[in-house]
Amino acid sequence: MMKRVLIVTHSHDLHADAIIPLLERRGQAPLRLDLDAFPRDYALCQSIDGGRGAARLRVLPHGDWIDLDQVGAVWVRKPADYAYRSADLGAQERAYARHETEQALFGVLYNLDCYWMSHPRALRGAQWKGEQLKRAARMGFRIPLSLVTNCPDEVRRFRRRVGGPIIFKSMSTPRLASDEMEAHERVVGGLGTTLVDDGMLDDLDAVAELPCHFQEYIEKDHELRVTVVGERVFAARIASQDDPRTTIDSRDMSAPVSYTAGTLPPEVARRCIDFVRSYDLNYGAIDLIVTPAGDHVFLENNPAGQFLYVQELVPSLAILEAIADLLGEEAACRR
Repeated sequence: MMKRVLIVTHSHDLHADAIIPLLERRGQAPLRLDLDAFPRDYALCQSIDGGRGAARLRVLPHGDWIDLDQVGAVWVRKPADYAYRSADLGAQERAYARHETEQALFGVLYNLDCYWMSHPRALRGAQWKGEQLKRAARMGFRIPLSLVTNCPDEVRRFRRRVGGPIIFKSMSTPRLASDEMEAHERVVGGLGTTLVDDGMLDDLDAVAELPCHFQEYIEKDHELRVTVVGERVFAARIASQDDPRTTIDSRDMSAPVSYTAGTLPPEVARRCIDFVRSYDLNYGAIDLIVTPAGDHVFLENNPAGQFLYVQELVPSLAILEAIADLLGEEAACRR
């Protein structure tokens, strides 16, 4: 029996919506676990007898029980808050329910002997931006001069050392956690990469509140979004310097800048693959700057980064098909 692909995601994930028919055309019957509907809309059963164990999953109310030993590949997409049958759980009840749900779910998933894109342990280990920069430099990438500090005077010294413009950039999310707030609690929608001007340098008291991330500003010819799928590399060239809204931060999708298929020198492509694999990841979305002199500068790796928008803008970059091929092939190898 061909083993199946399990997709761990949430109910609004367009990437999962798009890949399921591709997997089905490849003879797969993918399973989808939407965390924002779990455990409310699922039944889970794990039995453990000595060193042996078995786990089953069922979509309520009428789905068949599925033996999770049939899973040959797992695609971990995005986390989500869990859902419960009772809508009126108190704060302590909900907190306890979340802890127990994670124990139950990951106690099952971590037992799966299969191919992972990518394992939660690897995803967590790969998310720390400061560690990424040091690793990238060790592996031969050029990186921006960087500083993480909650000392305002250190920022001023850093600016003098750089001898040119510096930027502020969030390490966790440019949304500034606004997506975790109720509408009435939201103060600001987000903050992209920001050029630190002289006025900001004169008013750095807020830096003492929590560690902040600063880097030298590097002149760009263009930027690259490099998506690594197993041993395959897809590079999208972003003409970020064609619009003032994306000169500093290319993530402003309101600007109609051009995305085209890009190319990487073979040694840079190999370095991108090796960087992703160094974390035991099978997927990564790497952001690079290409300078006017042609240098490739590493900014960050997104271990579960979005890619569907890239493929929509550059259809020749068949990332979705590459993922479907890889998951299907790896699941089939585990008959």
